[in-house]
Amino acid sequence: MTEYFQYGEKELSYLKQRDKRLSEIIDKVGWVKRRVIPNLFAALVHSIVGQQISTKAHETIWQRIQSSLGEITPQRVISLTDEELQRFGISFKKVTYIKRAATKILNGEFDIHGLYDKTDEEVIECLSKLDGIGTWSAEMLMLFSMQRPDILSYSDLAIQRGLRMVYHHRDITRKLFEKYRRRYSPYSSVASLYLWAVAGGAIEGMKDYATTKKKRS
Repeated sequence: MTEYFQYGEKELSYLKQRDKRLSEIIDKVGWVKRRVIPNLFAALVHSIVGQQISTKAHETIWQRIQSSLGEITPQRVISLTDEELQRFGISFKKVTYIKRAATKILNGEFDIHGLYDKTDEEVIECLSKLDGIGTWSAEMLMLFSMQRPDILSYSDLAIQRGLRMVYHHRDITRKLFEKYRRRYSPYSSVASLYLWAVAGGAIEGMKDYATTKKKRS
Protein backbone atom coordinates (compact mmCIF):
# COMPACT_ATOMS: atom_id res chain seq x y z
CA MET A 1 0.00 0.00 0.00
CA THR A 2 1.36 3.41 -1.03
CA GLU A 3 1.89 5.89 1.79
CA TYR A 4 1.96 9.67 1.37
CA PHE A 5 3.44 12.56 3.33
CA GLN A 6 0.98 13.37 6.11
CA TYR A 7 -0.21 16.92 6.67
CA GLY A 8 -3.50 18.66 7.28
CA GLU A 9 -5.43 21.88 7.70
CA LYS A 10 -3.28 22.98 10.64
CA GLU A 11 -0.15 23.21 8.47
CA LEU A 12 -2.00 24.71 5.51
CA SER A 13 -3.75 27.36 7.60
CA TYR A 14 -0.45 28.38 9.17
CA LEU A 15 1.33 28.71 5.83
CA LYS A 16 -1.56 30.58 4.22
CA GLN A 17 -1.64 33.02 7.11
CA ARG A 18 2.11 33.58 6.90
CA ASP A 19 2.41 34.07 3.14
CA LYS A 20 -0.18 35.52 0.77
CA ARG A 21 1.46 34.24 -2.42
CA LEU A 22 1.90 30.76 -1.09
CA SER A 23 -1.73 30.87 0.05
CA GLU A 24 -2.79 31.50 -3.55
CA ILE A 25 -0.57 28.63 -4.73
CA ILE A 26 -2.08 26.23 -2.19
CA ASP A 27 -5.61 27.14 -3.31
CA LYS A 28 -4.75 26.68 -7.00
CA VAL A 29 -2.79 23.45 -6.65
CA GLY A 30 -5.04 21.75 -4.10
CA TRP A 31 -3.94 18.75 -2.07
CA VAL A 32 -0.46 17.47 -2.90
CA LYS A 33 0.20 13.74 -2.56
CA ARG A 34 3.87 12.80 -2.35
CA ARG A 35 4.87 9.21 -1.77
CA VAL A 36 6.96 8.37 1.27
CA ILE A 37 9.12 5.32 1.97
CA PRO A 38 8.78 4.48 5.68
CA ASN A 39 11.58 1.88 5.58
CA LEU A 40 14.68 3.96 6.35
CA PHE A 41 17.16 1.72 4.55
CA ALA A 42 14.95 1.48 1.46
CA ALA A 43 14.64 5.28 1.53
CA LEU A 44 18.41 5.59 1.79
CA VAL A 45 18.87 3.37 -1.27
CA HIS A 46 16.17 5.38 -3.08
CA SER A 47 18.00 8.61 -2.28
CA ILE A 48 21.38 7.34 -3.49
CA VAL A 49 19.88 5.94 -6.71
CA GLY A 50 18.23 9.29 -7.48
CA GLN A 51 21.36 11.41 -7.28
CA GLN A 52 22.09 13.38 -10.48
CA ILE A 53 19.60 11.58 -12.71
CA SER A 54 16.19 12.61 -14.03
CA THR A 55 13.00 11.92 -12.10
CA LYS A 56 11.83 9.59 -14.87
CA ALA A 57 15.05 7.55 -14.86
CA HIS A 58 14.97 7.42 -11.07
CA GLU A 59 11.42 6.05 -11.04
CA THR A 60 12.24 3.45 -13.71
CA ILE A 61 15.26 2.13 -11.79
CA TRP A 62 13.36 2.14 -8.51
CA GLN A 63 10.52 0.10 -10.00
CA ARG A 64 13.03 -2.48 -11.26
CA ILE A 65 14.63 -2.74 -7.82
CA GLN A 66 11.29 -3.13 -6.05
CA SER A 67 9.99 -5.68 -8.54
CA SER A 68 13.12 -7.80 -8.20
CA LEU A 69 13.93 -7.50 -4.50
CA GLY A 70 10.54 -6.97 -2.88
CA GLU A 71 11.55 -5.78 0.59
CA ILE A 72 14.76 -3.78 0.35
CA THR A 73 16.99 -4.64 3.30
CA PRO A 74 20.74 -4.49 4.03
CA GLN A 75 20.84 -8.29 4.04
CA ARG A 76 19.19 -8.50 0.60
CA VAL A 77 21.51 -5.90 -0.89
CA ILE A 78 24.66 -7.58 0.47
CA SER A 79 23.52 -10.93 -0.97
CA LEU A 80 23.70 -9.53 -4.51
CA THR A 81 26.86 -9.06 -6.54
CA ASP A 82 27.87 -5.61 -7.78
CA GLU A 83 27.01 -6.70 -11.30
CA GLU A 84 23.50 -7.78 -10.28
CA LEU A 85 22.85 -4.39 -8.71
CA GLN A 86 24.28 -2.58 -11.74
CA ARG A 87 21.81 -4.39 -14.00
CA PHE A 88 19.02 -2.34 -12.44
CA GLY A 89 20.64 0.73 -14.00
CA ILE A 90 22.66 1.80 -10.94
CA SER A 91 26.15 3.15 -11.57
CA PHE A 92 29.17 1.34 -10.13
CA LYS A 93 29.86 4.26 -7.78
CA LYS A 94 26.31 4.21 -6.39
CA VAL A 95 26.42 0.44 -5.97
CA THR A 96 29.55 0.94 -3.87
CA TYR A 97 27.81 3.58 -1.72
CA ILE A 98 24.77 1.35 -1.19
CA LYS A 99 26.82 -1.72 -0.27
CA ARG A 100 29.05 0.21 2.13
CA ALA A 101 26.00 1.63 3.90
CA ALA A 102 24.42 -1.83 4.13
CA THR A 103 27.62 -3.29 5.55
CA LYS A 104 27.93 -0.57 8.21
CA ILE A 105 24.32 -1.09 9.26
CA LEU A 106 24.72 -4.87 9.50
CA ASN A 107 27.95 -4.75 11.51
CA GLY A 108 26.51 -2.17 13.90
CA GLU A 109 28.83 0.64 12.83
CA PHE A 110 25.86 2.76 11.77
CA ASP A 111 22.60 2.79 13.74
CA ILE A 112 20.07 3.84 11.13
CA HIS A 113 17.08 3.57 13.46
CA GLY A 114 18.85 5.77 16.00
CA LEU A 115 18.29 8.67 13.59
CA TYR A 116 14.73 8.98 14.90
CA ASP A 117 16.08 10.23 18.23
CA LYS A 118 18.21 12.98 16.67
CA THR A 119 17.54 16.57 15.63
CA ASP A 120 17.46 17.49 11.94
CA GLU A 121 21.01 18.87 12.19
CA GLU A 122 22.24 15.71 13.91
CA VAL A 123 20.59 13.50 11.27
CA ILE A 124 22.42 15.41 8.51
CA GLU A 125 25.71 15.13 10.42
CA CYS A 126 25.32 11.37 10.96
CA LEU A 127 24.18 10.54 7.43
CA SER A 128 26.94 12.66 5.90
CA LYS A 129 29.46 10.23 7.41
CA LEU A 130 28.21 7.59 4.96
CA ASP A 131 29.89 7.51 1.55
CA GLY A 132 27.80 9.21 -1.11
CA ILE A 133 25.43 10.95 1.30
CA GLY A 134 25.46 14.73 1.58
CA THR A 135 23.11 17.35 2.92
CA TRP A 136 20.57 17.04 0.09
CA SER A 137 20.27 13.25 0.40
CA ALA A 138 19.89 13.55 4.18
CA GLU A 139 17.18 16.18 3.77
CA MET A 140 15.26 14.03 1.30
CA LEU A 141 15.49 11.09 3.70
CA MET A 142 14.13 13.22 6.55
CA LEU A 143 11.26 14.47 4.43
CA PHE A 144 10.26 11.42 2.43
CA SER A 145 10.92 8.69 4.99
CA MET A 146 11.01 10.19 8.47
CA GLN A 147 8.36 12.80 7.56
CA ARG A 148 10.11 15.56 9.46
CA PRO A 149 7.90 18.68 9.35
CA ASP A 150 10.44 21.46 8.79
CA ILE A 151 12.62 20.57 5.77
CA LEU A 152 13.35 23.09 3.01
CA SER A 153 16.42 22.22 0.95
CA TYR A 154 18.63 24.97 -0.43
CA SER A 155 20.53 22.29 -2.35
CA ASP A 156 17.41 21.25 -4.26
CA LEU A 157 17.27 22.97 -7.66
CA ALA A 158 13.52 22.44 -8.00
CA ILE A 159 12.94 24.18 -4.66
CA GLN A 160 14.97 27.14 -5.89
CA ARG A 161 13.03 27.11 -9.16
CA GLY A 162 9.72 27.04 -7.26
CA LEU A 163 10.80 30.00 -5.12
CA ARG A 164 11.76 31.99 -8.23
CA MET A 165 8.44 31.20 -9.88
CA VAL A 166 6.25 32.01 -6.88
CA TYR A 167 8.04 35.18 -5.79
CA HIS A 168 9.39 36.39 -9.16
CA HIS A 169 13.05 36.33 -8.11
CA ARG A 170 15.84 36.11 -10.66
CA ASP A 171 18.15 34.33 -8.25
CA ILE A 172 17.78 32.64 -4.86
CA THR A 173 20.66 33.65 -2.65
CA ARG A 174 21.29 31.90 0.64
CA LYS A 175 20.11 35.01 2.52
CA LEU A 176 16.86 35.14 0.55
CA PHE A 177 16.33 31.40 1.01
CA GLU A 178 16.73 31.72 4.77
CA LYS A 179 14.07 34.45 4.82
CA TYR A 180 11.52 32.06 3.32
CA ARG A 181 12.67 29.16 5.46
CA ARG A 182 12.04 31.22 8.60
CA ARG A 183 8.67 32.29 7.26
CA TYR A 184 7.53 28.71 6.56
CA SER A 185 8.92 27.20 9.78
CA PRO A 186 7.86 24.98 11.53
CA TYR A 187 6.03 23.58 8.48
CA SER A 188 8.64 24.02 5.75
CA SER A 189 8.14 20.46 4.52
CA VAL A 190 4.59 21.23 3.39
CA ALA A 191 5.80 24.42 1.71
CA SER A 192 8.37 22.25 -0.08
CA LEU A 193 5.60 20.06 -1.50
CA TYR A 194 3.95 23.10 -3.08
CA LEU A 195 7.20 24.59 -4.38
CA TRP A 196 7.98 21.25 -6.07
CA ALA A 197 4.48 21.19 -7.55
CA VAL A 198 4.93 24.68 -8.99
CA ALA A 199 8.40 23.86 -10.34
CA GLY A 200 6.90 20.80 -12.02
CA GLY A 201 4.30 22.84 -13.89
CA ALA A 202 1.26 22.34 -11.66
CA ILE A 203 -0.03 25.84 -12.47
CA GLU A 204 -0.24 26.71 -16.15
CA GLY A 205 1.29 30.00 -17.20
CA MET A 206 3.74 30.41 -14.32
CA LYS A 207 7.27 31.10 -15.49
CA ASP A 208 10.77 30.87 -14.10
CA TYR A 209 12.35 34.31 -13.62
CA ALA A 210 15.89 32.94 -13.48
CA THR A 211 18.66 35.16 -14.77
CA THR A 212 19.59 34.06 -18.28
CA LYS A 213 23.25 34.01 -19.16
CA LYS A 214 24.19 35.79 -22.38
CA LYS A 215 25.90 33.67 -24.99
CA ARG A 216 29.40 34.64 -25.98
CA SER A 217 29.64 36.13 -29.44
